[in-house]
Amino acid sequence: MSETAAKRISDGAARRPLSPGLVRKTLAGFMLSGLLFAFLGAILPVWRHHLTEDYLTVGNYFLSMNLGILAAFSAAYRLLSKLGIGAALVLACSLACAAFAYLALIPPTFFSPWWRIAGVFAIGCAAGLLNSALFHAIAPIYRHEPSATANLAGAAFGLGCVLVAVLVAGTFYVYTVASILVFIALIPGFFIPAYARASFPAELSKVRFSWRQRSSDYRSTGAVLFSLLLFFQFGNEWAIAGWLPLFLIHRLGISPEASLEMLALYWLALLVGRTVVLRVLPSVHHAKLLMASVMAALMGCTILISTNNRFGAVMGILLVGGGFASVYPLVMEKIGRRLPEYHAGLYNGIFSLAVTGGMLAPWSLGYFSHLWGIRVVMALPLLGTIMVFLLLVVIWAEAKFWDSVELK
Repeated sequence: MSETAAKRISDGAARRPLSPGLVRKTLAGFMLSGLLFAFLGAILPVWRHHLTEDYLTVGNYFLSMNLGILAAFSAAYRLLSKLGIGAALVLACSLACAAFAYLALIPPTFFSPWWRIAGVFAIGCAAGLLNSALFHAIAPIYRHEPSATANLAGAAFGLGCVLVAVLVAGTFYVYTVASILVFIALIPGFFIPAYARASFPAELSKVRFSWRQRSSDYRSTGAVLFSLLLFFQFGNEWAIAGWLPLFLIHRLGISPEASLEMLALYWLALLVGRTVVLRVLPSVHHAKLLMASVMAALMGCTILISTNNRFGAVMGILLVGGGFASVYPLVMEKIGRRLPEYHAGLYNGIFSLAVTGGMLAPWSLGYFSHLWGIRVVMALPLLGTIMVFLLLVVIWAEAKFWDSVELK
């Protein structure tokens, strides 16, 4: 992000605006968040799960991470009120760094998978605390420039997802499992001194949030619909992101490195697709864009289920990524005015619910794959896409109803 852009969205953001440097550090935290959330999908081939059909263990990894995220979310407000945002960010980065270092000491050939499940739980805790702190830190710049802030944070998150897939793919045949994990551990380690030196405004560090306020906000129809849609949409996206490398290796017989490159392509398709959709959204018919996106996602999942070659896999990945990319911009355009005024607790709660869907989907796929084989991996996103389409229709109908009421 340029100096000019950072200054523009920080000037006048709050009573004590964030400096451009602090804005960049806050938004960069979402890149680290993307790396933590996308870590499992990229590391599974490194842990040699492509050589076995122990799909139950793979599913348990995702369940463990989900439990860690929820545990951190439940404790986040107490920690933030005691430590402040800067110290909470340092703690989250330190926990992530320690968890990766711990996993580097657990070779797949000598230790039970349950030892790694403990490390994955710690990564989930780090990701949950990191996101809670970031949603509080981002509040002033979001209130000043909501669209720019949401887009930059989303782009940084997507970039982190691409980064971890590219990093693991590029080092797969070059370094040992321990070395790869040490390299990944250096990334959150880099953020520790940056956040330790950061000085967040005092009013941001005073986290006050009541259960009464939280329950009141979640009674909003817009918040409920938005949460449900993100629950299913994240489930679709992370079902593919978590299982794509194993699916491609078992179905096509390609190398782990090639499967990880295709995982990076999937994340890149989502990232670029959302950027393009945001550009063209004001000038295209939204209903037509929705139908085209749903058809692209359904066609992509169908191709991935039936393909037996790399070209088909690449086309399926591009169609799925492009189809999924437009969902979030479309729903934000319709539901943004229906959401309560921004506060960190509400948005962090919505995101945590969405992530729960994102992790429960690949967890359930571990059991479905154990029963019916690896091909079922693409069946769940196919059904989830239909559910997202129906929820989008409900959201549009709700937005149209309230617009008509306001006109009267």
